[in-house]
Amino acid sequence: MSKKRTLLRNARVLLGDALAPSAQPQDVLVEGDRIVAIAAAGTLGQADTVVDLADRLLVPGLVNGHQHSHEHYQRGRTENLPLELWMHLVRTRIPVPLTPRQVYLRTMIGAIESLRTGCTTLVDDMALGGAIDRERIEASLQAYEDIGIRSLTGFAMMDKPIVDNFPFVAEHFPADLAADLRASPPPAGSDQLSLVRELARTRHPQQNRVGVLVSASAPQRCNESFLLAVRALADELALPLITHVQETRMQVVTGQILYGSPIVEYLDRIGFLKPATSLIHAVWLNPREIDALARSGATAQHNPWSNLTLGSGVQPVRELLDAGVNVSLGSDGSCSTVTVNMLNVLGSAAAVSKLRGDEPGRWLSALEALSAGTLAGGRALGFGDALGSVRVGAIADLVAYRTDTVTFTPYNDPVRQLVYAERGAGLDFSMVAGEVVLSAGVLKRIDERALLRETEAEFRQLAERFAEAEASVEPILRAVEGIYRQALATPVPADTYAARLPLH
Repeated sequence: MSKKRTLLRNARVLLGDALAPSAQPQDVLVEGDRIVAIAAAGTLGQADTVVDLADRLLVPGLVNGHQHSHEHYQRGRTENLPLELWMHLVRTRIPVPLTPRQVYLRTMIGAIESLRTGCTTLVDDMALGGAIDRERIEASLQAYEDIGIRSLTGFAMMDKPIVDNFPFVAEHFPADLAADLRASPPPAGSDQLSLVRELARTRHPQQNRVGVLVSASAPQRCNESFLLAVRALADELALPLITHVQETRMQVVTGQILYGSPIVEYLDRIGFLKPATSLIHAVWLNPREIDALARSGATAQHNPWSNLTLGSGVQPVRELLDAGVNVSLGSDGSCSTVTVNMLNVLGSAAAVSKLRGDEPGRWLSALEALSAGTLAGGRALGFGDALGSVRVGAIADLVAYRTDTVTFTPYNDPVRQLVYAERGAGLDFSMVAGEVVLSAGVLKRIDERALLRETEAEFRQLAERFAEAEASVEPILRAVEGIYRQALATPVPADTYAARLPLH
């Protein structure tokens, strides 16, 4: 059976891995899920479907290496809290029970926003909570199937109670509260590993648009034996692996207490760092850790908007790039960021880098930010150079923005105008795996308006429960604030790159 051929005609294009603006409009021919030809406009023919992209800028779809669908109902509910306090408002002591349909709708919030803001691939690091519920997991995966986006879902695996993720627990947690939290452990590590193994049989991301990957929530949330089992599973199944690492200064302190060194140095010692392994955030780093990332081929993922909203700091991106480390981008979850808009991430990545040092030549450019959000994102997820580029042989995950808008008028530098000014209003076309999923600003596979109405109605029934769940964590917040203050007063290695601006 022949593959469907779709001709994208008359587009301005950011061509190849260099994201070079085409001098003249181009035609791009897609066969099946791959780009098979690129030539001057009007020179390619013989297609089943022709899409006119005159007055459009055709670019690779953005790769969001990190979001959390379990946060989408909580967007806008928190502000001005550091990570260590904020996280307890997301994973509350009293969980809010959801039906499979509510999970489906929750997942759709992020999927819709992603496609509407230029993202065609997302990583969903979903929290399992206290139990593995296959029906709810399948509901989330079905949402991605239905809307047409490329997704890789992990399950934030851990085998330690949340209270044992922190230093100084004995000094700040009442004994009865700590005991209560330890009495509600996560699911058995073996069951979590079995879940991923089973799903990977039919949802390997190299063969399936909706796939899975391996996720360890964070090293300090895993016993070493479990962390090594997670690593072994990713190796065995040839799956990408993600984990949160040194998002905050307190996590550097945690590493020193638990492992005798910062966490990336610990991961290097135990052989955890490898290609297609993404260290999410990787904000508070020292030169030895950056060298370890470069030697191993692992990725440092930059989540600039999240790191700003939670006050975590600014990643040393230039030092990472200078060392040859692959740097990708992610939005993080919408409880901390209020949005999973990857165009916002591009702009904040380029802009916030200008706070690091006085040498303009070392600031991140718009082109570097766009490359991190496209090709580097594909590399981080094990796609090599096949994802995140408009070139022959690449996967046809493509989006187009109107250029007859104020954002691109006058048309001077499309990369800078895209990164610093476009936030999704001009998005007009999206293709995933060779299928047009958004055309003329309309999502083609779903009834967006009906789904959003249903989602709002369902959430109104849940809002009071979310408020009760958030109120239940007050004793935890009091204890963790004491830990947070003590960690701030605890030294970290002197050569750690300062990620926050001093007060004076």
